[in-house]
Amino acid sequence: MRHSFGHEQTVTKRRRHVSWFAVFFMACALFLISHPVLAQQGIPLATVTPQPNGASSYSLNVQTLLLLTALTFFPAALLMMTSFTRIIIVLSLLRMALGTQTSPPNQVLIGIALFLTFFIMAPVFDRIYQEAWVPYQNDTLPFEAAAEKAAEPLKAFMLAQVRENDLRLFADLAQTPAVEKPESLPLRVIVPAFLTSELKTAFQIGFVIFLPFLIIDMIVASVLMSMGMMMVSPILVALPFKLLVFVLVDGWTLLVGSLVRSFGL
Repeated sequence: MRHSFGHEQTVTKRRRHVSWFAVFFMACALFLISHPVLAQQGIPLATVTPQPNGASSYSLNVQTLLLLTALTFFPAALLMMTSFTRIIIVLSLLRMALGTQTSPPNQVLIGIALFLTFFIMAPVFDRIYQEAWVPYQNDTLPFEAAAEKAAEPLKAFMLAQVRENDLRLFADLAQTPAVEKPESLPLRVIVPAFLTSELKTAFQIGFVIFLPFLIIDMIVASVLMSMGMMMVSPILVALPFKLLVFVLVDGWTLLVGSLVRSFGL
């Protein structure tokens, strides 16, 4: 009975919120319809101007709306077309190799991966700013041409990291016509090929990271078994030794430096 009464209260609150939202929406609609200035002149939110060559030029409001919509896909673009994927996977595998469950925490790993991504992608972002954004801001380049200009540095970065067999695979799956150079391929072929290559590279680096810590785990487990200490967890005993070795060899500097150099910097 108590559960049913609480459920009825939750449903009543939800209906009340929905009713208030409906009233607010209807009031806004009546205001827009009944306002004399808006009724006479309308709201010029979207203006499409035909061009002589058959194309269309969109108003600044529409371009701003498209830009704000594109910003919502920025996290996905950060994962797909930058170095973020490789870095965050390697850092996660390092934490697993050390045996620390939640240290460093996820927020710290994501922060490190973000700043390293911005550092690695800085030349690419500079090219996009100089070649695409500045001409578009100065009205010397239309929006469509600016978008194509912005894609060129990203394509160059991804093609420098992608494997040829992955690129050939997705080109065959997409049934794209033969091109003279990989830069002519569309992003729908380059991006998944880049992601597949990044996953392979990240797991290869993770394998190399795991090896020394795996050796330490095996040595500690063998010593404990020879001493008859079956009830002691080898992971718990090996953890301080792995941390000590990682700190003595300056592991963070080696790992970060290797990650940055793996992108050709």
